[in-house]
Amino acid sequence: MANVQYYDVILKPVITEKTMELMADKKYTFLVHTEATKSQVKEAVEKMFAGTKVKNVNTMNLDGKTKRRGTTYGKTAKTKKAIVQLTEDSAEIEIFQGL
Repeated sequence: MANVQYYDVILKPVITEKTMELMADKKYTFLVHTEATKSQVKEAVEKMFAGTKVKNVNTMNLDGKTKRRGTTYGKTAKTKKAIVQLTEDSAEIEIFQGL
């Protein structure tokens, strides 16, 4: 990953019922750059959200879905998802407050 800064790593948060339940355990889910490593995700979260300390990062690669338009088939883009576990003394991530 040449010239990818920490603010390019995290694309957007994933907000579903399951991820909202994980927030009680201080686990937050983000869509990340497809070539980002776990250490880059950890660095990006700690720099973007003040007062956070990352305990663990789990990543998963998701293949694109097959879509059809008429008789033509295609695939959507591949994505990568990261579940970030914060330490007990870490501050909460403010972006998820009030949801």
